Amino acid sequence: MELKGCAAIVTGGSGGLGQRICRALALAGVNVAVNYAASNVRAKRVAAELARLGTRAIAVKADVTDPDSVARMVEQAKAEFGRVDILVNDAAINQSVPYADLDGMTHELWNHILATNLTGTFNCIKAVAPVMKAQGQGRIVNISSGAGVFPRGSSIAYAVSKAGVIHLTKCMAVALAPAVAVNCVAPGFMEGTRMTSNLSPDYASKVTGYTLLGRPVSKDDVADQVVLFCRSDSMTGQTVVMDCGRLGS
Repeated sequence: MELKGCAAIVTGGSGGLGQRICRALALAGVNVAVNYAASNVRAKRVAAELARLGTRAIAVKADVTDPDSVARMVEQAKAEFGRVDILVNDAAINQSVPYADLDGMTHELWNHILATNLTGTFNCIKAVAPVMKAQGQGRIVNISSGAGVFPRGSSIAYAVSKAGVIHLTKCMAVALAPAVAVNCVAPGFMEGTRMTSNLSPDYASKVTGYTLLGRPVSKDDVADQVVLFCRSDSMTGQTVVMDCGRLGS
């Protein structure tokens, strides 16, 4: 798909990874709706930075767990740009709870994580699908995690939610073919995230040592893969695990 002049919604667009994805899309000529959930300060700053790159950008508030809020986000983006060609589902939450601490994984926390990471992704796809189908084209890229492939990560709920995103990707690829392609990126140990910043240097070095490439994944690595999926006319239902070759523990 030719990206110049297309319009995208990036959920969680004001976050660290979301900002890189927004920038990569803008550099490809895409107009971007930068989604945020609470404070609009960062989202407006990101939108202003994208505008300086020569593209159009707006900050759009929406709670991905609320279907009505998501519908308003899609309507606002379409009203601003006249179309919505791309959806990137990056909005997610996590909270560290050791796997063995089942008491610590309360039902409330479980439901909150699943509602945001998995159901929120479904809500956004469902809202944007009619627009894309009417246009005759669309690209949806979901952000999962290596924790959705292997039993690791901040908590069981987070891992399960991200595993669900991978299978949701396949199911939505079936549901929306042939007009809309749906793919997924599952980053592994990624530099510059809140989770990695809380790790000791020794532990971070140990995890990096498990990778064949000897380094963590960068946010730009992930953003570049998102753009590749958006451009591709031959991939749907696919998940790319980006972990720099972490084949060990």
